[in-house]
Amino acid sequence: MKLLEDRITDEGRILPGNILKVDHFLNHQVDPQLMMAMGHDFAEHFQDRQITRVLTLEVSGIAMALTAAYALKVPLVFAKKIASVTLGDNVYSSKVYSYTKKREYTIRVDKKFLANKDRVLIIDDFLAVGQALGGLIDLCDQAHAQVAGIGIAIEKAFQGGGDKYRAMGYEVYSQAKIREFSSEGVIFAAD
Repeated sequence: MKLLEDRITDEGRILPGNILKVDHFLNHQVDPQLMMAMGHDFAEHFQDRQITRVLTLEVSGIAMALTAAYALKVPLVFAKKIASVTLGDNVYSSKVYSYTKKREYTIRVDKKFLANKDRVLIIDDFLAVGQALGGLIDLCDQAHAQVAGIGIAIEKAFQGGGDKYRAMGYEVYSQAKIREFSSEGVIFAAD
């Protein structure tokens, strides 16, 4: 998605540890017009998959997942990272390690929001090695819901997560696929 690639090129910053900082438009301050365009792009790509639910992980995936769910006319569910007394114990849960936050989270979804009849579109902001994605897939597996597609805003292809899940048979569609970081900046993959 050229619009997203242009924003990454213009406003993204590469930090030590292969971290891409995109807080000007994606995961701290959010550009609503960009989120709408991204959501419509995801919806268009997966329009023939009979999606019944969009699933993401709080917090950074919510904006683009909401716009995709809106375009697909289906509910959005987000897995919670923080335990809450209002959530209760009737949940699916999975452990996820965050490399940028350097900690493990237990992510949770209430069982009433994910069922075996669901065809789920998973949406997330980043895909690197695939820890978060693995946790979201695990939640779907526990619910016996079918993962009908995976939409990623920014894939760091050089870290292998996308290849891993594609080899497992999942369709992973990335709007911006980064081949490498160089002294010149971000180098995008051709596909």
